[in-house]
Amino acid sequence: MGTKESKQFLPLGDKPVLIHTLMVFETHPEVDEIVVVVGAEEVQRVEEMVAQYGLEKISAVAIGGQERQDSVRSGLEHLQTEWVLVHDAARPFVTHGHITELLKVVRLHGAAILAVPVKDTIKQVDPAGIVERTPDRQSLWAVQTPQAFRRSLLVQAHQRALEQGMTGTDDAMLVEELGIDVRVVMGDYQNIKLTTPEDLAIAEAIRKMRGTER
Repeated sequence: MGTKESKQFLPLGDKPVLIHTLMVFETHPEVDEIVVVVGAEEVQRVEEMVAQYGLEKISAVAIGGQERQDSVRSGLEHLQTEWVLVHDAARPFVTHGHITELLKVVRLHGAAILAVPVKDTIKQVDPAGIVERTPDRQSLWAVQTPQAFRRSLLVQAHQRALEQGMTGTDDAMLVEELGIDVRVVMGDYQNIKLTTPEDLAIAEAIRKMRGTER
């Protein structure tokens, strides 16, 4: 992001990005508890923010690890629910509809992710900058979060990855390595992850367009 402040703490309107994200889950009737996973130096700050904004479903603020999947594994240790949603703090525009649909599909199949069809033509390029091939765009989807799983299945996938020293790009990849089918639920192109400075301008436009809509 190129800022001194971590992107999840940057202001979006009148609240930090993290609070916008958490409030979507806080206000969803099927979400029972939320674990926030942060760096050790951020725990107190997040606990104070949780109290300030009256977030009652936060059951723990856990300390994360070096890699993303280490942080997810840490979060899982604080949960006992049958179903779990893993979500990026920097995706504040997930909706109640997304969560509801994911929960419906994951209860039927055990693993489900949000994704949208890729709009652009994708090129596979070698280290020298030469195009190797052009994959069929119709089979390519850009993955978003939340990703939803039966908790016991995700714990098993993370344990296997830990034992084998495998690092996955997302939790679905770890579950796929178990031979489990992961179902795709249609996401939304507005469900962006704030990564670059340009994303902040887009996020502000989305926020103003939506108003109070979740």
